[in-house]
Amino acid sequence: MEELKLSSWLPTTNKEVKIRGWDELDVILFSGDAYVDHPTFGPAVIGRLLENFGLRVAIVPQPNVNDNLQDFVKLGAPKLFFGVTGGCMDPMISNYNANKKRRDKDAYTPNGDIGFRPDYATTVYSKILKEKWPDVPVLLGGIEASLRRVTHYDYWSDTLMPTILESSKADMLVYGMGEQPLREVVRLIQKGVPFSSITTIKQTAVLLNADAKIPKNSNWEDVEIASHEVCLKDKKKYASNFKIIEQESNKLAARRIFQKVGDKTLMINPPYPTMTEDEIDASFELPYTRLPHPKYNKRGPIPAFEMIKFSINIHRGCFGGCSFCTISAHQGKFIASRSQESVLREVDKVANMPDFKGYLSDIGGPSANMYKMKGKVQSICDKCVAPSCISPVICSNLDTSHKPLTDLYKAVDSHPKVKKSFIGSGIRHDMLVPEFNKNADPKELDDYTEEVMTKHVSGRLKVAPEHTSDPVLKLMRKPSFSYFHKFKERFDKINIKKGLKLQLIPYFISNHPACEAEDMANLAAETKDLGFQLEQVQGFTPTPMTVATVIYYSGYHPYTLKKVKTPKTRKEKDEQHRFFFWYKDENKAWIKNTLNKLGRQDLLDVLLPAKIEKWRKNKPSDEAKHTFDDAVPFNKRKNKVKYRGKKKRR
Repeated sequence: MEELKLSSWLPTTNKEVKIRGWDELDVILFSGDAYVDHPTFGPAVIGRLLENFGLRVAIVPQPNVNDNLQDFVKLGAPKLFFGVTGGCMDPMISNYNANKKRRDKDAYTPNGDIGFRPDYATTVYSKILKEKWPDVPVLLGGIEASLRRVTHYDYWSDTLMPTILESSKADMLVYGMGEQPLREVVRLIQKGVPFSSITTIKQTAVLLNADAKIPKNSNWEDVEIASHEVCLKDKKKYASNFKIIEQESNKLAARRIFQKVGDKTLMINPPYPTMTEDEIDASFELPYTRLPHPKYNKRGPIPAFEMIKFSINIHRGCFGGCSFCTISAHQGKFIASRSQESVLREVDKVANMPDFKGYLSDIGGPSANMYKMKGKVQSICDKCVAPSCISPVICSNLDTSHKPLTDLYKAVDSHPKVKKSFIGSGIRHDMLVPEFNKNADPKELDDYTEEVMTKHVSGRLKVAPEHTSDPVLKLMRKPSFSYFHKFKERFDKINIKKGLKLQLIPYFISNHPACEAEDMANLAAETKDLGFQLEQVQGFTPTPMTVATVIYYSGYHPYTLKKVKTPKTRKEKDEQHRFFFWYKDENKAWIKNTLNKLGRQDLLDVLLPAKIEKWRKNKPSDEAKHTFDDAVPFNKRKNKVKYRGKKKRR
C-alpha cells in the first residue's frame, strides 16, 4: 500500500483543511460515529462521493454537544450545505438495549467508549446547526433519518413522533442509499438553483410550509396518508399508513407520498431505481484509506472497524422483507450487486494491507447469499408491490441461482495472499432447501452449501430461523420451521460426508408480535429435541419503519388491520425469554409451574422429563449435560404441536 499522510483522509480540523490549501469548504458533514474512512461506513462514503464531485468536504465526527458547542462553529459555514447523520446505526440502538438499559459499549467509538453520541443524534446536531447557522441548509441522511422520515413510533420514549424533518428543523432528508440523490442535489446547486427550490429530486423528502405550492411532476402519481395528528388519535389509521409507506418504498415506479404535519406538508418523493453494477462499483472504488482517522491512534481500537477491517461487502439490499428488520426500508428489496472484478480489486487491496494475515473475515452483505439475484422478467418486477420476494413462498420470477456466488468465492480464494475467506454475514438457509426453493437446481444449492461448509466456516455456521411457531413465523415473513429441519438434514449429511465437525448455530427472537408463552415453550422443546442448548438469542426491539413495530405500538397488522397481541410488559418479556434457558436450574420450577397452568404436560415432558430430573439430582452437574436417551423425541410425539382451542393450528 502507498504511504498515507494526514491529508489522505477528509479533513476534520482547520489545520487539516489548511494542509490541503483550502480557504473555505463546500460541505461539512457531522456524524455520530468516529470517522473511519471505509466503504462500509456511510459518512465516509458520502464524504468521498462529494469529494469525487469536485467539492471541498470536511467531516466533524462525534461533535461535543455538552460544552460551548465549539465543534459546530470551528470550521465556519460551508458554501453549499451541512450534511448530518446519527451514524451507521440508529443512535437509540447504539445507546440502549432491548430493555432500554444504557449499553456499556459503543461499537463505533474508539475503545468502545460511551458518551460520545447523544440520543437522537441527528435531531440534536441539526437543531444546533440551525441555531448557529440559520441561513445554511441542513441535509439529513443515514439510517436514523431514513427510518424516521414519516410519523413513527419511538420505543425509547414510548411516543409517536412526527417526521424527523419537523423535530430537527432540517431543510431536506435523503432516505436510503445517498449516492444517487446527492449527485442530483449537487448538480442543481452547481447550476445555481437555490437549495430551497430543490424539491423534486427522487429519494428525498422535504417539509413544505403552509403557504408553499406543491411542486408539479407529471411523471409521478401522488398518494396522501393519514396526518400526524390523526395518527396520534387513531392507532388503526397510523397502522394503515404503513402499508402504503412500505409498498411505495419498494416499488420501481412508486407514488409520491404526502402527509400533513400541523399546518405543514411532508412530501416524500419516490425512490431511485436500484443502483446499476457500474454505479455500485464506482462507490466502492472511491479512494478510501480503509482506516480510522489517525486522531484515534492513542484512544484505542474502534470495535465496529476491527470487525469489518478484513471483510468485503459484495451487495446491498435484501428481498427477505422480514417484519422486524429495517434493511429493506433503508437499502431496498432489490439487490444491487458489485461486479466480480470490483470485488476482486478490493480483495487485492485488503490482501496487501500491512497487518493482513491471510484471513478475510466476511464475504457478504445484508443476507450473504443474495448476490446477483434478481427477477427473471424485469417487467414483472416493475409492477410488483410485494414487500418480500420469498415470503410466503419464493417468487417464481426470482432467479435464486447461487452459482455466481460460488464462483465468486472460488475467485477470491485463488488470490495468492488469501489463506481462507469466511462468511460472517447471515445466510438465508431456507433458500438452500429444494423443498422451499422449488425452482432452483438442487445440485447447485448443495454445491453452494458444501462450498460454504468446507471452505468458509470456522467451526460454526450461523443461521436465523427466528422461531418455531408457524403463526409467529408467518407474521415475521419467515418460512415454516420445517424447512430448518430440512436444512439441518442436509447440513448433517455434508458434515458426515466430508468428515467435518461443524456446529449449526440457530438464532431466535422472543416476545415478537403474535408470540405467546406457549409458542416459546414449543420453541424450547423443538430446539432441545434437535440437540440445541440455545445461546444466540435476543428479545424483539421495536425500531422505526418495520411491520412488527407498527403492530407493537398500534395492536393492528398494517396489511389486514386485524388485531394482533404483542407481549409488552417487562414481566411478559422476561418470562418469554426464560424459555430459551430451560436448562438453567433457576428456571426449572417456573417452567414447570407455567406449563402446568397452560395444560401443556406434553411440553413439560420434553423440557423437564420427570425421570431425568430425578436422575440429574444424583449426578454431578457436568454429567447432567448428556443427551437424555429415555426422553421421547419431540418430533416423534403425536401431540407435538397441537394448540389448545381454535385460534392456532399447526
